Amino acid sequence: MSNDKLFSLKNRWFTVSLGALLVIFAIAAFIGLVWLPKTHARNAMQSMWEAICSAVGAPAPYQAAALPGEQQRYPSSVIVHARMMSAGEAASVGKGATLAMACTMCHGARGTSPAGTPHLAGQPASSTYKQLRDYASGHRQSAIMQPLVANLSDQDMRDLAAYYASLERERIADIAPSAPETPRLVRNGDPMRSVGACSSCHSPHAARPATPVLEGLSEVYLRDQMLAFRDGRRANDINRQMRNAVAQLNDAEIAELARYYAAR
Repeated sequence: MSNDKLFSLKNRWFTVSLGALLVIFAIAAFIGLVWLPKTHARNAMQSMWEAICSAVGAPAPYQAAALPGEQQRYPSSVIVHARMMSAGEAASVGKGATLAMACTMCHGARGTSPAGTPHLAGQPASSTYKQLRDYASGHRQSAIMQPLVANLSDQDMRDLAAYYASLERERIADIAPSAPETPRLVRNGDPMRSVGACSSCHSPHAARPATPVLEGLSEVYLRDQMLAFRDGRRANDINRQMRNAVAQLNDAEIAELARYYAAR
């Protein structure tokens, strides 16, 4: 019998073997590319095409594993823009002062924390408002803060932000970011590692929307937040700015930055 006759569709055994092989391949492809990915997918509504792309390792939109639903796709529900919030009116500041009475145990009677939590006095209103919104939406996780903001309306958050922004900020040393004693990462960053200068965003005079002032904050708090961004436990930064900024930093560099800002 020649090879032509052996590998011919007229050969019944060859046809049956080829058909069985194709059936086995189709079943294996369905199990590996569709059934298993959909069984283990976080999103039960994932389409067949999305399951196949996931199985073969095709790139997908960024999703933070620790956050459900909308929070996986977007780092915040707040739209940040150059004129995000104007100066609070007297009525708004007054309402905020009343609401802030529930915050004094952790954040101090005048917005300066005695307990290592963030100082809110003098923080830009847009920064405080964004963090409150992120706690309420679940984009920023906190077992303490999330229950406290659960019943606040959007206007309540705006009033609180306006009140704290109106308070005089304490303990900001008059040290220029370019001073010799300022850490190199604050002054210049590290371009070789794609690390930007901290002062480009966090200088008190930078006035970037929704960006907090770091001077005088607790050293422990600052270190913990940088580690949380670096390790993926916090992800409510717009365009991954903080996660990218600290991704290449080691523990010693993070500790140095925390000491610097806490001492100002």
